[in-house]
Amino acid sequence: MASKIGKLPVSIPAGVTVTVAPNLVTVKGPKGELKQEINDLVKIEVKDSEVIVNPVNESKPASAAHGLYRRLIDNMVIGVSAGFTKSLIITGVGFRAEVQGKTIVMNLGYSSEFIAVIPEGLTVTADKDGKVTVTGIDKQKVGEFCAQLRSLRKPEPYKGKGIRYETEVIRRKVGKTGVK
Repeated sequence: MASKIGKLPVSIPAGVTVTVAPNLVTVKGPKGELKQEINDLVKIEVKDSEVIVNPVNESKPASAAHGLYRRLIDNMVIGVSAGFTKSLIITGVGFRAEVQGKTIVMNLGYSSEFIAVIPEGLTVTADKDGKVTVTGIDKQKVGEFCAQLRSLRKPEPYKGKGIRYETEVIRRKVGKTGVK
């Protein structure tokens, strides 16, 4: 039982180098360097301009690790060559975000402001229209930081106020109507 995703080889673009050491894969590219520890359930080899991931046996954990590590290596190659970007939209009267050095200050309708420290390796930009863009080479860090920012004020279904992903669609509800 082999993984459908794991069977596909990861193509290495020009300018990216992949080195495999025991239990460690290192990917270097124009945007930076990423490392990933690998367990003993998969074998990784670099041939020509491709990375091939193979399970060591036909067990279920090996099959799961096969697809997982293939996807992680693919994300590392994409990250060091192109990078990852996620955008958040802040909606609400008086809601705003501002980047100040290594922190982002957010006014979200509460009595005090939220101050979040931007993790190492990420760049955050905020514009006047309420759009916050998070960019980095590590897909996991970009997604995690965006999720933390969104959790400060999740979008509500009646007026749509809050922080949402740019691609997210908020299902709107109809409010109560008065008695006639």
